[in-house]
Amino acid sequence: MILLKLLFKNAFRHKLRTSLTVLGITIAILAFGMLRTVVGAWYAGVEASSSTRLITRNAVSLVFFLPLSYKEKILQVPGVKEVGYSYWFGGVYISEKNFFPSFATEAKAALDLFPEFVLPESEKNAFLRDRKSAVVGRKTAKRFGWKKGDIVTLKGTIFPGNWEFVIRGIYRGAQKSTDETQFIFHWNYLNESLKKTAPYRADKVGWFLVGVKSPNVAADVAVAIDKMFKNSLAETITETEKAFQLSFISMTEAIVVVIQLVSIIVIIIIMVVMANTMAMTVRERTGEYAIMKTLGFGGWHMAGLIFGESLVIATLGSLLGIAFTFPAAKAFGDSLSQFFPVFVVSERTIYKDMAAGFIVAVVAAVFPIWRAIKLKVADGLRSIG
Repeated sequence: MILLKLLFKNAFRHKLRTSLTVLGITIAILAFGMLRTVVGAWYAGVEASSSTRLITRNAVSLVFFLPLSYKEKILQVPGVKEVGYSYWFGGVYISEKNFFPSFATEAKAALDLFPEFVLPESEKNAFLRDRKSAVVGRKTAKRFGWKKGDIVTLKGTIFPGNWEFVIRGIYRGAQKSTDETQFIFHWNYLNESLKKTAPYRADKVGWFLVGVKSPNVAADVAVAIDKMFKNSLAETITETEKAFQLSFISMTEAIVVVIQLVSIIVIIIIMVVMANTMAMTVRERTGEYAIMKTLGFGGWHMAGLIFGESLVIATLGSLLGIAFTFPAAKAFGDSLSQFFPVFVVSERTIYKDMAAGFIVAVVAAVFPIWRAIKLKVADGLRSIG
């Protein structure tokens, strides 16, 4: 306790300089934590992926369709438990800025294949009964003030026109990593309209959702499905949900790399600032260290004091930075929920913040410790007065 009190007194001997250094570390750790959370949000879909779900899409590109008739053939593949299908709808609410993920899907299969979308049984039944109904995540519902029973009109972008839906359910995520921004409605409702307005687009789907009986058979099922449709007019690629999500991230991999580099640069900058603070501190106390050496204190004693002081400053700044990360992440996530549906500060990010603060403390103390240990008593006493 006495040693800790001594370290705090030494650290705040120059209150303004130490306070500014702590503030700098706080801002750096806050920025580092936010940037790492952005990277985590980028991979949120990957982390939430299920090992028992496969995605079957057109081998050429996701923008090309697959015939609805593929469903029955996929169901015959050994190891397949259930098959659903979806279409990216891409509708907007009132204006283009009100974007959120919207899907036309086979309702029952979608709810069965995604148990992480928690929906009361009464709302689920109401959704399944009404062809014009929709289910929406609670984040999107909160964003627009929607309630059960509300009539919502979306403006189609891929499928032109105004599409009217009745909100029959509002789902919540079973885990923090579950996307609560999606808007799901019946594929049949879309398909019936396409038969009248664009028959060539009817009875087609964007991709199939394949539920397998066990993760152990996923690879074999994927190979069997693709082999089945080889040399057909619409060949397929079947991959795990995780691989499917990673394929989207790979398109923006350069952005993720830049964000990671910036987060490291932020820590390096504050490391230099901290090292400068500790160097000034040691230089001002040259006489004190010389007297300590004459009293019999060795290099390890001085190294402990200097490192302890560096650790106190870095720890204070890190704890403040971590504390401010949570409200900052909530505000950021709420304002940009359409781009980052899952924006949560993970335990891994907190551990990285703590590790970054510790590394700053260690690196900033290395040169001052070396200088104090190499100090000659005569040179140190000469600096007094």
